[in-house]
Amino acid sequence: MRRLVASPQAGVAVLGLAAAVESVAAAASLDRPASYVLACLLFGLAATLPVAFLRPPTAAASVTAANLLSVGLVGRLTVAGCLVQLIALYRLTRLGSHRRAITDVLAIILAACFVVAGLVGRRPLSSEAATLTLLLAACAPAAVWAGTARRHRSESALHSAARANIASELLEHTARSERARIATELHDVVAHHISMISVQTETARLATPGMPDRGADRLRAIGDMARAALTDMHQLLGVLRGDEDPEVVNRRPQPGLGQLAELLDHARDASGSATRLILSGRSVPLDPVIELAAYRIAQEALTNARRHAPGAAVDVELHYCPSSLRLRIRDNGPGPQAKTSTASTAGHGLAGMRERAAAVGGELRTGGALGGGFLVEAKLPAQTVEVA
Repeated sequence: MRRLVASPQAGVAVLGLAAAVESVAAAASLDRPASYVLACLLFGLAATLPVAFLRPPTAAASVTAANLLSVGLVGRLTVAGCLVQLIALYRLTRLGSHRRAITDVLAIILAACFVVAGLVGRRPLSSEAATLTLLLAACAPAAVWAGTARRHRSESALHSAARANIASELLEHTARSERARIATELHDVVAHHISMISVQTETARLATPGMPDRGADRLRAIGDMARAALTDMHQLLGVLRGDEDPEVVNRRPQPGLGQLAELLDHARDASGSATRLILSGRSVPLDPVIELAAYRIAQEALTNARRHAPGAAVDVELHYCPSSLRLRIRDNGPGPQAKTSTASTAGHGLAGMRERAAAVGGELRTGGALGGGFLVEAKLPAQTVEVA
């Protein structure tokens, strides 16, 4: 039925043939003259074929006129003609148009014609014609209502989709505005201070006569870390402002497990504490997203160790398992008590590490280590990549 309504040519041709056969057979059975048989044949075709070739308003009016004339002149209706009549009324209101009010009124008038024909039509009619006329009188208004209801549902769905699209665009615009505001704040405050740290450490290293080599190395390490942080900050600012495509940024080389040793060297130079990198298991290339998450977790854990346990030794253990990567960062400082006492300045480091681990399908635990100190332990999925 849906195909017949949407593309009626083939279906209506079959119904037209059925109406012609039905009309000729019924007229012949009554032993009427050839002119009567021809009239029944023409009315049967006129009640079906227009739907296949004319626009919905014209087709509906033509089919209705053919059926009414068939009832009024020859006292007959065909089942195929009645079916096409309902389809024509449904299409007239279902498809809708820019002249929607006119088509709705036309559909109501055409449906009302059959109500009038059923009530005050000429008598006597054959039992079949009377039954079909009454059926059309009852079903024609229902077809108009069904088409109108379907059109309203379609329009409501379109309006809902449009409202959802507008809401999504508004939300995206609001998010872009908020990202731009955050980017401005980061640029004006954080990036400025990081730049000043880099400049001041380089100035102190060059302008202080007689500085020991170890002190100069520490200042150089601080300056390198500040410049690296400033580079990351500028990339982040570009993404937040929308100046750079996040996919382009993601394709840039990102730190991974291969840079852990360098990260520990920087931590040792900056704090003067002992650091160790312990590797176990068969080292395999992992997905860059997994390596980046492990690197950032280790970086944040080392930062927390310098902040809450200055001077404490730190061990970073990296254990490759068949299905997971285990990362443990442990210091021999005072443990969770120190972190609790400085909670007001602790920031969101632990929460950020948990979010990074969860984002790649892993998990993270933090707390006191056996024998003292603080322990960060992450378990990440070992998603390997093929090396060409």
